[in-house]
Amino acid sequence: MTNPWRATVLTLFPEMFPGPLGQSLAGRAMERGIWSLDAQDIRAHATDRHRTVDDTPFGGGAGMVMRPDVLDAALHAAADGRPMLYLTPRGRPLAQATVRRLASGPGVVLLCGRYEGIDQRVIDARGLEEVSIGDYVLSGGEPAALVLLDACVRLLPGVMGAAASAEEESFSAGLLEYPHYTRPADWQGRRVPDVLLSGHHGEVAAWRRREAERITRERRPDLWAAHLTTMTQSGSQAAL
Repeated sequence: MTNPWRATVLTLFPEMFPGPLGQSLAGRAMERGIWSLDAQDIRAHATDRHRTVDDTPFGGGAGMVMRPDVLDAALHAAADGRPMLYLTPRGRPLAQATVRRLASGPGVVLLCGRYEGIDQRVIDARGLEEVSIGDYVLSGGEPAALVLLDACVRLLPGVMGAAASAEEESFSAGLLEYPHYTRPADWQGRRVPDVLLSGHHGEVAAWRRREAERITRERRPDLWAAHLTTMTQSGSQAAL
């Protein structure tokens, strides 16, 4: 058996893990040894009797900042060549391409901040990759870590029942996913589109593509613009 994909989470609240990751697909994959999760308490690396991990910010201001010496000790203990990420609202938005990159590697080390954030010097010294799961503020990085890990684990070989599911879902081709329907074919006067009942696989595929493009164009003009750019570049390269 190949080595499991390894996730280490550095947090002040290790009891928050595995949380929902212990259930469903991720939980079963963990039981089967496809991946492992180690939640480590940052406070274990504090050096004073009060296990202090934060201090007041230089320059003044509200709140507290997590200390670089404590965080660096925690990161050093976890360092083994895996990518090190810091979950923060100011990071680059988490995208499916990033998820695929992380899932294809040996695993990740995730640093969960609290308070007003962490000292910039440890970010610079350790070359931490800053990642955001959205334009909003959480109480800490733990919920964001759960989101990132769920996104990665489901792409690991053997986790999902059908590989085609991962290939057709949202963002796989730079588009949002098309609508889904199941039985009954007529529900409260709302019928399933006739094309999905036709049995013509080519027409079904074309309809799904059109719907994915329509939904992306209407709901995510940023993704649609990026998709058009990619298609244009692909066409130019094919013409060479």
